[in-house]
Amino acid sequence: MEQLLYVVWNPDLEAFSIGHMTFRWYSLCWLIGLALAFFVVRRLYKEQKIKDELFDPLFIYCFIGILAGARLGHCIFYQPDYFLTSFKGFFEMLLPIHFLPEGGWKLTGYAGLASHGGTAGLMLALWLYTKRTKLSIWTVLDNIAIATGTTACFIRLGNLMNSEIIGKVTDVPWAFIFEKVDPMPRHPGQLYEAIAYALLFVIMMIIYKKNFGSNNTFQVGKGWYFGFCLAYIFTFRFFIEYTKEIQEAFEASLPIDMGQILSIPFIIVGIYCMIRARKQASMMQ
Repeated sequence: MEQLLYVVWNPDLEAFSIGHMTFRWYSLCWLIGLALAFFVVRRLYKEQKIKDELFDPLFIYCFIGILAGARLGHCIFYQPDYFLTSFKGFFEMLLPIHFLPEGGWKLTGYAGLASHGGTAGLMLALWLYTKRTKLSIWTVLDNIAIATGTTACFIRLGNLMNSEIIGKVTDVPWAFIFEKVDPMPRHPGQLYEAIAYALLFVIMMIIYKKNFGSNNTFQVGKGWYFGFCLAYIFTFRFFIEYTKEIQEAFEASLPIDMGQILSIPFIIVGIYCMIRARKQASMMQ
């Protein structure tokens, strides 16, 4: 009877076409996630009376930082034997193309993005942004952290639409059968993460609204939101990895997989930032 509840998952990769241009669900999810974060942060800036001209370049910095970091993170940490051992692989790491065995190349988009690399790339981009705008790095990091759940949620929904980063075989009644992969019921790990990140956004907004204008630990600019965001996302990511299949064969020989290894430094940084914010608040009281 449980098998009747399994979700048979085999959506079209393409959402729609306009002439010769095809739009894939994965790309749309990325764009929707970034657009939602854009509007959330713009509203936060207005509430905090930060000048509009200081907000304008933020989206470009974030977009380039996330995309470049996510791409380099995947290539360096998950497939270095392919991307770092030949000129073709190196160019494919930097450009959204694939060289064909018979010669020539085709446009493929960036097939392979890692959230850990995207996070690191985003932090570097925000540091450069604050150097240009002279805004406090902690204010910018906190505002971005509040909106991060929206983008992270839609990125994982994009993974779900692509039937990638699949879970391990399971008999839970809500299992998904990813027909593009195999006929086995599996954990919908992408959906687990999407729900968790949507919940993160709700939690952050509730805390922000409740404490807006206060001078406590939860005041934007102390780093608590940034720390909580890192600790929440990567702690959840660490444990959700136990429901996922490994992405590369070399991970089978590791005590924990690459996603878990890369999550640990972010969890440590997140906890540190939360403790720092609390100490700063107590010193000002």
